[in-house]
Amino acid sequence: MQQGKRSAPRLTLGGDLPVRRIGYGAMHLTGPGMWGPYPDPAHAVAVLRRAVDLGVDFIDTADSYGPGYNERMIRLALHPYPDHLVICTKGGLVRSGPADWAGLEPPYIRPVGRPEYLRQQVEVSLQNLGVDRIDLYQLHSIDPQIPLSEQLGILSCMQEEGKIRHIGLSGQPGVSVEDLMCADAHATVTAVENLYNIADRQSTDVLRHCEKYGTAFIPWFPLGHGTLAASDGPLAKIAAEFGMNAPQLALAWLLHVSPNTLLIPGTTSLVHLEENLRAGDVSLTAQDLEAITRTVDAAGITTWRPGASTQPSHAC
Repeated sequence: MQQGKRSAPRLTLGGDLPVRRIGYGAMHLTGPGMWGPYPDPAHAVAVLRRAVDLGVDFIDTADSYGPGYNERMIRLALHPYPDHLVICTKGGLVRSGPADWAGLEPPYIRPVGRPEYLRQQVEVSLQNLGVDRIDLYQLHSIDPQIPLSEQLGILSCMQEEGKIRHIGLSGQPGVSVEDLMCADAHATVTAVENLYNIADRQSTDVLRHCEKYGTAFIPWFPLGHGTLAASDGPLAKIAAEFGMNAPQLALAWLLHVSPNTLLIPGTTSLVHLEENLRAGDVSLTAQDLEAITRTVDAAGITTWRPGASTQPSHAC
């Protein structure tokens, strides 16, 4: 491993929005179970402002985080937004309380893709964030009860109205290549947000598809829901051999596995925020990447993911 001056790897969303490839996932700046307001608003404001001060120019949120509180916290901390700051939000899920997000009460998620609901949620997010146009708006999960053409159709309409700049697809646990091929007929998909990390690479085919077509790939759970970040976990020993801590290795691996990855590690710690961003300083060779992957596989590291039944098939 080589370390030197921060290289600040970048990619361009949709051909017109250049961003650094390590952003910030704001989900945890909410109450327990991602429900209600964050208990220390002043600290949440400090984390968001520090992220931007450190060069973060991509922030990921969703209307279901709170619900609503997360978007409003971003507005409180950062509005009026710097010209270079890109905010991504998502819609298309409904919540029933703090336990549903933890998977303690079925269903883990409930996608709602009715066009009138999606239009309403875009309007709500515009108000929550205090903007006239959302830089990147993602369908949070494909509703199997509604043709994808209708779900993306309403977002495309709002894109034409100037309320959405770029459209993305998110999935629980993931958007498939088939989904993307179906989506191509109805919208230009600028980004895909799928569960992906060094120990859970089930979406590698989607990642390669994104590379082929110039689509940003945003891995959620980049630290495996915390499993990969543990200081006493199996990844920590591997990381120490490369002069890093476990989260830095997990993030550096994601940066090197593809030029299309756009990371959104989340944290409520100012210290961890700075540590995460230093993963952008790391240079791994192809041999390093292969060796790390083999070691992780041999260690049998597993991370949590929602069951495949949460993403049933749907009609185009």
